[in-house]
Formats: sequence, structure tokens, C-alpha cells
Amino acid sequence: MSEMSFEQMLEESFKTIRNGEVVEGTVIDVKPDEIILNIGYKSDGIITRNEYTNEPNVDLTTVISVGDTMEAKVLKVNDGEGQVMLTYKRLAAEKGSKRLEEAFNTQEVLTAKVAQVLEGGLGVVIDEARIFIPASLVSDTYEKDLGKYKDQEIEFVITEFNPRRRRIIGDRKQLLLAKKAELQKALFERINIGDVLEGSVKNVTDFGAFIDLGGADGLLHISEMSWGRVENPRKVFKVGEVVRVFIKDIHDNKIALSMKFEDENPWKDAASKYAVGNIVEGVVARMTDFGAFVELAPGVDALLHVSQISKEHVEKPADVLNIGQEIKAKIVDFNEEDKKISLSMKALLVPSEDVQEDAAEESVEE
Repeated sequence: MSEMSFEQMLEESFKTIRNGEVVEGTVIDVKPDEIILNIGYKSDGIITRNEYTNEPNVDLTTVISVGDTMEAKVLKVNDGEGQVMLTYKRLAAEKGSKRLEEAFNTQEVLTAKVAQVLEGGLGVVIDEARIFIPASLVSDTYEKDLGKYKDQEIEFVITEFNPRRRRIIGDRKQLLLAKKAELQKALFERINIGDVLEGSVKNVTDFGAFIDLGGADGLLHISEMSWGRVENPRKVFKVGEVVRVFIKDIHDNKIALSMKFEDENPWKDAASKYAVGNIVEGVVARMTDFGAFVELAPGVDALLHVSQISKEHVEKPADVLNIGQEIKAKIVDFNEEDKKISLSMKALLVPSEDVQEDAAEESVEE
């Protein structure tokens, strides 16, 4: 039997590898677009940037260091230049696929950063395995702009796993609904009618605002926003604004809210403040043919009948008054039960007896 040459013995000392085999190696050099591994073979292994990650333009020197140990899969034992071509991302994707299959079977909650905002949904990656989350499953509410999720970490579950068709579907919506149900249950267990809470404005409509109470939304109707008159809720509230409210009513899973706190009720001391004979100042808020309504304070309006505007005959209030105009007048009638107050500007100019007779006649007419 002939003796082996040194070259033959050296070659025999190296392990043999095959295409598709998983090998482990130590990083001996890193370039921005290439990793070189000592894999215990007669030739070093090469991982190009494209075979390391799907992320474009990654500088490999920022993610891998000399001395690191890593696994890779053999693509070609000989690339034509005597080097072994390896892939890291395909091996990672296979492992990631197995990881996702387990998560699908156990309904494990996964966390990943949004890698792509796609047409119709979001793309996330776990161990180089791609998951698609359709727009309908991104949130429990309609999302017009999915761009805000870019690079955000989100939680989801796998609801469909079919790697052969490259169809792995994630669902974030069901987690949000489940969490909301828990918060809602906890909220309804602790709240009662009359409780004062803080919440954030979630949505504003023509008829009111929906307030997020941390588990459920409550409706703050336009009539409950202030003791004064609110014409347009959108001019009063902004989405995201924190407001202080109290619970007016609870019916099933609906919560009615109010900001008309009793200690701020403008009619609380109205009897003395607006007693007959008092002279007051106010602002013309609106007008009709028969008179003008004057706001004395937020939530307190008084009627200035057309006959009480001037000593001279006035056809219509709009002939002599303007919306927003400040006026001074005398209280000639006060009805606390019906929350009605009558004013007279004429009373400041003519004897009070005449004004009281006119006011009595107007009361009968009304």
C-alpha cells in the first residue's frame, strides 16, 4: 500500500460537505457586502449581503463581528473560484417558518417590527420568515393611513399558515378586541352613576363627542357639554384632548356623560343675582321677530321683548340690535321654576310702573 502524500493527508483531515448541508463556522473577516467563515473545510465559506438578509443596503460590518460563530446552509460547495457559497437568510427563513408553524398551532402572541407598509396591509419578518397582516386585521377600527405603523413593534397571532403557497397571515385585530373586552369588563365593574372621570376625546360629531374612558367610550351629548349653548362641538373639542366628565347614566354597555357639574350651575344663585329690579349686562345671542335673547351668563338667557327695547316703536329687534352686542337692561320678571327671565332696556328710560304693565301684558301674550 503506497503512502499518502502530504497534500492528500491534509485534504483528508478536512470534513466533507454537500449542497444543502447546514454548517457552523467562525467569522474570520467581514466586509460591508460579504462575510467570510472558517467552516473547517479546505475552503472558506462566503455569505454575500443578498444571502444574509432581505434588507437592502445593509452594511454587514455593523451587524457581524470577527470571531462571531454562526450557522449557514451550503448553496454551492465550489462557486467556481474554490470557495463555498453559503446562505444565512434561507436557513433563518426555514427556522423562522418552523417557529411560525409552532406559533400557529399554539396561537402564541408574537412581537415583530413592521418591515413594510404594503398595498392592503403590513409586512413583518420573524427570522427572515415573512408574515402579511391584511389592513382589515391591523386594527379594531378602520385605518386610513397604515404608514404610521412603519418600524413600529406590534403584537399579532398567526391565523393562517401555508408556506407552500407562501401564505402566512397575521392578525392584530383579535388581540385588540380581546384586550378591549377585558378593559371594558373592568371598567363597568368599577364605575357608577355620578362618578367623575377623566377621558380623552376619541371622536367629535355634530351631535356630541365620544370620550375614551379606558375600556369603553362614553357619549357626551351636545346638550351636556356646557351649561351654556354649544353650537358646534368641533369648535369646542379636539381629538386627543383630555376632559373631565361625570357619568350621567349607564344602560347596558352604553355610558352617557355630562360636563354640567352642579357646582357650576349658573342658576344656583340666580334668584338673588337676577332678582326683579336688578340692572344687568349681557350679550345679544339670537333674535326673533318678537324679541332678542340676551346671554347674561353661560347657560342663562333672558328675553328682551321687542316692546322693551326702546321708548320709540321698534318693528323688529334686528332693526336696532346686533348679534354679539353688549347691552344693559333691568330685570322685570324672574321665574326660577321655568328658568325664564324678562328684561327691559326701556325701563332704564321710563317710569318702572309703565314697564311693569307692559311686561305683564307680554306675559299674557306669551
